[in-house]
Amino acid sequence: MIVGVIAVVLLLAVAAYACAGGTDYGAGFWDLTAGGARRGQRPRWLIDHAMAPVWEVNNVWLIFVLVIMWTGFPVFFQQVFTAMWLPLALAAVGVVLRGAGFALRKAARRLSGRRLYGAVFAVSSLLTPFFFGAAAGGVASGRAARGTPASADAWASPTSVLFGLLAVTTTALLGAVFLAADARRFEAPGLDAYFRRRALAALAAVAVLAVITLFVTHDDAPHVWHGLTHGVGLVFVVLAGLGSLATAWSLIRPSAAWSRIGAVGVVASAVIAWGMAQRPYLVPTTLTVSEGAGAHTTLRWLGLVTLVAAVLVFPAVALLYWLDTHGELEALTDADLRRDAAVDEG
Repeated sequence: MIVGVIAVVLLLAVAAYACAGGTDYGAGFWDLTAGGARRGQRPRWLIDHAMAPVWEVNNVWLIFVLVIMWTGFPVFFQQVFTAMWLPLALAAVGVVLRGAGFALRKAARRLSGRRLYGAVFAVSSLLTPFFFGAAAGGVASGRAARGTPASADAWASPTSVLFGLLAVTTTALLGAVFLAADARRFEAPGLDAYFRRRALAALAAVAVLAVITLFVTHDDAPHVWHGLTHGVGLVFVVLAGLGSLATAWSLIRPSAAWSRIGAVGVVASAVIAWGMAQRPYLVPTTLTVSEGAGAHTTLRWLGLVTLVAAVLVFPAVALLYWLDTHGELEALTDADLRRDAAVDEG
């Protein structure tokens, strides 16, 4: 019982990181494709203002995933990080470089420095989700079995490449949808239309890649293909499809009120569909959930810690997201500081 609960917690944590971290990666993707300094000035201004309040806290979900993996499923952790060490190491480097680039490009005084750090941030935002997705594709296709050598064959398979491309396009979808919503909040209709068009294009790319992935996994990852086309996995695939239609419908409406919920639903449903498709395996078809789990005492303590986090940490993170999406965390401007100084002097 406790093994299954912790496995569900791990899957939900992966889904949370895919949605929260994916939104940030997607913002970086659109930063990369915004064009030159003059053409991309306004989109990059919006990206900076949208990411600033929450970009650091989104990595909380990644840390939570890693803690659950190495504590709750140490055998699984060992196999994955042995076979997939290169893409995961590249993803980890990308996370660090991305954060450094985002922080330092604002502080750099010279234009050349801002361009350099901006390029590091943008390129890392593209490569990091790709390598995470490639590693996940290697797991889904059973290439993280015990004794698998750490070679390119483990993570450069058709399933891995498609999972990597899906990771990039879904983050682009999330980023564009949330940036369009931020543009409406800042009363910038031009940027709203700009990011809506890109969100619809990203959604179309996700749909095409998802169909291709289903065909490819039929031969390259048959267990996962069967899980995605039958039972609970199929239910979440259908939910992801319905979420895609709802997101597209919302994006073409004037208010686009439900576009963010729809996009998050698409990505979360897709991740959960993958997890459900692998049952009862962590690594199809060689490592089951029970075989990869740690000692029952460890799992019980891990369950208790998770419960404490659910009570204390997760509501605080949810409040932060709510405040951010409702415009309650706007940065102070020079005019605000001058006004406050005048009040103090008065």
